[in-house]
Amino acid sequence: MIDDPIFYLIAIVAILISGIAKSGFGGGLGILAVPLMALRVEPGRAAAILLPILCVMDAVNIWHYRKSWDPANIKIMLPAGLLGVLIGAFTFRYLSDAHIRILIGLIAIVFSINFLRKRDADAPARGPSVARGTFWGLIAGFVSFGVHAGGPPANVYLLPQRLPKSLFVGTLVVMFTIINFVKLVPYAMLGQLSASNMSTSLILSPLAPLGVWLGLRLHAVVDERWFYPLVYAFLFMTGVKLLYDGLSGL
Repeated sequence: MIDDPIFYLIAIVAILISGIAKSGFGGGLGILAVPLMALRVEPGRAAAILLPILCVMDAVNIWHYRKSWDPANIKIMLPAGLLGVLIGAFTFRYLSDAHIRILIGLIAIVFSINFLRKRDADAPARGPSVARGTFWGLIAGFVSFGVHAGGPPANVYLLPQRLPKSLFVGTLVVMFTIINFVKLVPYAMLGQLSASNMSTSLILSPLAPLGVWLGLRLHAVVDERWFYPLVYAFLFMTGVKLLYDGLSGL
C-alpha cells in the first residue's frame, strides 16, 4: 500500500474533482484525476487505483440518474464503447499514452473553440446518429481503458444534441458506469488490481460519495442557460491539459 502522504493529499483533490465532474457536468474535468495522481506514482498505477473508486462513484450516480438518460444514444454508443475497451485491452502495451492524450486534446480544443466563437451556437440541435455515435463511442471506450479519458470524445458526440442537462449527464453516467465495471475484468487479468493498489483504492473510496454529492449539488443550482457554456469551457480546459500532458510525455 502507498504510504506517501503527499500522494494522498493529491489523491483527495483528484477524486473530489472527478466526482464533481462526473455527477455534475458529464465527465470533462474528471480526466485530471489520473495526471494529478501520476505526479507521485506511475500513470498506469494511478489509473488502476482510480478505477474501483470510479466504480463507487458510478454506483452512486446511476441511482440518482436512473430515470434521466437517453436510450437511443445508449443503444448507439455503448456497444461501440465496449468494443473500444476490448481494443484498448489488447493494444494498451503498444500505444503511447502521450500520443493518445495529444489526439484527444486537439479534438476537444477544436470542438470547444467552435462553440465558444459562436460558430455553431445558433445551429439547430442534432439528433442521435449511428455513424457519429459509433465512431465517438469507440474512441471514448478506447481512451477510457488506458487513461480514463472517455468523457471528451463522448461529449463531442452528445453536446451538439443539446439534451436537457440531467439527460445529458445521465446518459454519460449510464454509459461509463457499464464501461468502468467492464474494465475491471481486463484490469484484473492484466494484474493491475493488485492487493497494494486495491488497498489504496479502499482507503480513498469514502471520498467518492462526497465528490458525487458535491457534483449533484452544483448540477442542481447551475441554470440551464449556463450549463452548456460551462461544459464547453470545461471541455476546452480538459483539451488543453491533455495536449500539455501529451506533449510533455513525448
